[in-house]
Amino acid sequence: MDTGSIAWAITATALVLLMTPGVAFFYGGLVKAKSVVSMMMMSFGALGLISVLWILYGFSMSAVSSPGDFAGNPFADFGLSSLATGESANTDLLGATFGATFAIITVALISGAIADRAKFGSWMIFAGIWATLVYFPVAAWVWGGGWIMELGTTLGLPNVIDYAGGTAVHINAGAAALALALVLGKRVGFQKGITKPHNVPLVLMGAAILWFGWFGFNAGAEWLNGLANVGLIVVNTLGATAAAILGWMVVEKLKDGKATSVGAASGAVAGLVAITPACANLEPGWALVLGVVAGAVCALAIELKFKLGFDDSLDVVGIHLVGGIIGTLYLGFFAIDTGLFTGGDFGQLTVQVIAAGAVLVYSFVIALALGFAIEKSIGFRIKNEDEVAGIDTVVHGEEGYALNNA
Repeated sequence: MDTGSIAWAITATALVLLMTPGVAFFYGGLVKAKSVVSMMMMSFGALGLISVLWILYGFSMSAVSSPGDFAGNPFADFGLSSLATGESANTDLLGATFGATFAIITVALISGAIADRAKFGSWMIFAGIWATLVYFPVAAWVWGGGWIMELGTTLGLPNVIDYAGGTAVHINAGAAALALALVLGKRVGFQKGITKPHNVPLVLMGAAILWFGWFGFNAGAEWLNGLANVGLIVVNTLGATAAAILGWMVVEKLKDGKATSVGAASGAVAGLVAITPACANLEPGWALVLGVVAGAVCALAIELKFKLGFDDSLDVVGIHLVGGIIGTLYLGFFAIDTGLFTGGDFGQLTVQVIAAGAVLVYSFVIALALGFAIEKSIGFRIKNEDEVAGIDTVVHGEEGYALNNA
């Protein structure tokens, strides 16, 4: 590796790591003031736990020797001992660390669905087991030589496109979030408009940090490709996100009469989610269209929880699951050279649908089973009276805004 590639690899890794605190700020501002510590701790807890598990065995599980393997051997390189030596140690260890940041944020994203009502210890148990049973194997399927990565070759069709995690990150996390929302049930007094973001500037700051870090998220792996597509990735990450803000605000204005700053921030995240799998395989004009579509559809999708009766507190399903599906399937129509309307046929769409559907179903089923097992054994949800009183003081013994009047 040349020094420039090393520098970019370290920078991109730091950018993606910063995104998890960005999620904490974004989610923290959206909840009520008595829940902000709990909400942010779920992200920081994931950061600590998943980092350790990834180094111990997660990285080993994220690559397979054969497409038919479920996951890599967790003990093949326990603690990354073999990567720490040899001529390629820098490349290998940087790649492993970059991969860790994706695992961390995927788990952290799930927490938004169960805001205000989850026990921290139970969340940590869920996070560790779900990462082991779901994220680490799915990462192998999508990027580590697994069956999704080789699906096109197997079927004689174009390869699945998921450059930075539409399936492995967003559909994966969104499906698990839906499962946990069903397991934990509705918040006390759940109905439309019952809770409002307690700190809008915190939401906007979180969204800004996410957008900043997302350039590392989408373009980070280009250090392995000699930065061949970095310009396209960067402009698409800007354009789709900006267009999604507009799409969300227009829908919000037409639907509710006002375009809000929280809506603009949510639109930005929806656009980032949608462009994640597609950032290296769309012309910039089609990326703008994707952004508008994702922003508008996700703005409508967040209303599903009220119509269908599940309490996804911070719209992980409406933004990450729906946005991830949109971005993944959009490639089937508009991917450069292989999309149905850009020189290809139905082949690209076929493999995109299979990949998205498989990850969605697998993640949902495992998360649902795991969530119910934790709820029935040690309990996952806090008591209703503790939820009303304030989860921060009950679970963590802290307040987000303890003012000293002395």
